[in-house]
Amino acid sequence: MTRARVLLVDDHALLREGLAGIIAAQPDLEVVGQAGDGLEAVVMAQALQPDLVLMDVQMPALDGIEAARQIREKLPETTIVMLTVRDDDEKLLEALKAGAQGYLLKDIHSREMLAMLRGALRGEAALSPRMAGRVLAEFQRMNARAPAYFAAEEELVELTRRELETLSVAARGVSDKEIAEELSISVHTVKSHMRSILAKLHVNTRREAARVARSKGLL
Repeated sequence: MTRARVLLVDDHALLREGLAGIIAAQPDLEVVGQAGDGLEAVVMAQALQPDLVLMDVQMPALDGIEAARQIREKLPETTIVMLTVRDDDEKLLEALKAGAQGYLLKDIHSREMLAMLRGALRGEAALSPRMAGRVLAEFQRMNARAPAYFAAEEELVELTRRELETLSVAARGVSDKEIAEELSISVHTVKSHMRSILAKLHVNTRREAARVARSKGLL
């Protein structure tokens, strides 16, 4: 049986040794390294390329969340599970955004922890029901507020005076050269303004840009 390679990261040596003993006793897991802070974890992860990193959240030098982000950037196939004493919703969400596959509290029983780690290696979320409930609640909250976010984004669309002038002339269907002559600017500047206008309005053509601008009251 191929054993999954595990890197342990915690600034408390006694806890690392305890975890190492638990994991070493498993037929399908092995500890290939131990790190005492986030910086060391990033370096060791690149050197050892473990299948799983079990890492504390609060550590000196570099915290676990930032270390997780850096490890995921360099080793996207490595599974990361955070281990913490703090029952903190904000840290939970930050860890998941950083690429962690799980978030476990240190008061968890070893049997449950091992089951969660094996699940994480299979691609499952290593979250207790309570933590999973919090993630779901946050997702529902964000989903409920989504229309407001979209409305806010629409309000943020702003064209400069020159861009409005350019679009106003372009809406008549004239060429770049004609726009440039009417506004006394270069053809290169016209093209630059149009690229900016299309990007800001999230459209692909000048006709669409004119339509959207009118619907927003910009023209």
